[in-house]
Amino acid sequence: APLLLSQKPKSELVRTSLRLLTSSAYRLQSECKKTLPVETCPTTDIQLVTQQVIQCAYDIAKAAKQLVTITTKENNN
Repeated sequence: APLLLSQKPKSELVRTSLRLLTSSAYRLQSECKKTLPVETCPTTDIQLVTQQVIQCAYDIAKAAKQLVTITTKENNN
């Protein structure tokens, strides 16, 4: 997999999956920061943040699964 990430992916599907993976990871990081004592303000809705974290984690898993599926198909061809 590291080889896939180090080269410019030819497949549009791979690029799309990588974009989803990257953007979701950044979103996950920023949502998780909201739960830290330093970042938390009185109006922080922890339940909403938790839902956002779950959604980000789901998107990361989905993108990772797409990449595995694509690379498995490409390697078998």
